[in-house]
Amino acid sequence: MSHNPTSMQPRRRYGRRCAILVLVVLVLAGSWIGFWYYAAGQVAVTLDGWRAREAKAGRVYACGSQSVGGFPFRFEVDCEDPTAQFRGGGLGLKLAASRVLVVAQVYQPTLLIGEYTGPLTIAEDGQAPSIVVNWRLAQSSVRGTPAAPEHAAFVLDEPVVEHLAGAARQTLLRAKHVELHGRILEGFPDDKPVVEVALELDHALLPVLHRAALAPVDANIVLSLSGLNDFSPKPWPTRFREIQAAGGRIDITQVRLQQGETLAVGKGSLALNPDGRLRGQLRMTIAGIEPFLAAIGARQMVRQSSQMNELAGMLDRLSPGLGDAAREQAGANISLGLKLIGQPATLEGKRALSLPLRFEDGEMFLGPIPIGNMPALF
Repeated sequence: MSHNPTSMQPRRRYGRRCAILVLVVLVLAGSWIGFWYYAAGQVAVTLDGWRAREAKAGRVYACGSQSVGGFPFRFEVDCEDPTAQFRGGGLGLKLAASRVLVVAQVYQPTLLIGEYTGPLTIAEDGQAPSIVVNWRLAQSSVRGTPAAPEHAAFVLDEPVVEHLAGAARQTLLRAKHVELHGRILEGFPDDKPVVEVALELDHALLPVLHRAALAPVDANIVLSLSGLNDFSPKPWPTRFREIQAAGGRIDITQVRLQQGETLAVGKGSLALNPDGRLRGQLRMTIAGIEPFLAAIGARQMVRQSSQMNELAGMLDRLSPGLGDAAREQAGANISLGLKLIGQPATLEGKRALSLPLRFEDGEMFLGPIPIGNMPALF
C-alpha cells in the first residue's frame, strides 16, 4: 500500500505550526515568569528605598514579617504586625496594627490598594496606647509615587475610635461609613502644597465634639488648605502656627450636614488669627432650624452670652430683675429673631433660612446669636 506524498504535506505543515505555537507559548510563559519574579524583587527593593527616604523625614515604617506574592498578574505585599513611627519637630507617635496588605496590578503599578486588619493603636513615645481604632473594613488607595502622590483615599466601614485612660474608654467617633479623600491642587509635597480634602460621614456620632453630635450626623465637606510648607512630620499646633504665619486659609467649597429634621448647606473661607483661633465666615442655608437650636442648647447659650450679660447688667441697674426677664425673653425668641434677620430660602424642597455662620476669635455666631466656642489650634 503506497502513501500519497501530496496528502502528507498539509499534515506536516499543521504539525509544524502546532509545534511553533507551543514553543512560542512556552517562551512567552517563561518570559512572563522571569519578568514577574524580577519585578517582584524590584518591588522589595523599591519598598526598601521608600522606607529609607521616609526614615530621613522622621517617618519609620516596619513589618514584623513581609512577603511578596500575587503571581501572575499583580503584586501583593503582605505585612504582618506593621508599625509606623513619626518623629520630628517635637512629635513622637507610634501606630501599630495587625496586618496590612498592599496590592498593585502589573499593568497599573502607580495605583496601590491597601487593606488593613485592626485594631489600630496610637501611642506617644514611651507611653501606653491612648487611642484605639476598630472597624469592619478598612481600605486605602494611593495613585502616583511616594515622591509625587496624585490622589489618596481612605475608607472605613463601621469605625469606632476610642480614647483610653487606664481601664476607662471614651468614644470619640462611631459611624456606619467614613471616607477621606485628598489630592494636591498646587505645589509639591515638599514645597508649599495646596491640598484639597473631602470628608464623608454616614450616620456619625461624635460625642466629644459637641452635645449636638450625640445624634447621628451625615456630612459631606470639601475644603482646600493653603499655607503648608511641606508634609514633614510635626505636631498639629506647629503646623497650624506655620499656616497662620504664611497667611494660609481654609477655603470650604462645600458643606452639607443633615441630622434628623435639620439640613444645612454652605460654603465660605476661614483663617487663623495670631492666637490660633478661627476667624471668617460661612454662608449657611438651613432647613429645620428649630431642632438644631434645641440640640445645641442655643437658648441657654444666649442667656449666658457676654453680650446678654452686659445688657442684663444695664437693665438691672435701671430696675432690679429686669435683666433676668430680658434673658428669658431673648432665649425664648431666638427662632423668631433669626427668621426676622435671615433671608428666606428653599433647600431641597423645604423652607429654609440663609444666615452667616461667623467665627470671631474662636466664638461661633449664627447671625448675631452666639452658639459655641472653638478652642485655639495652637
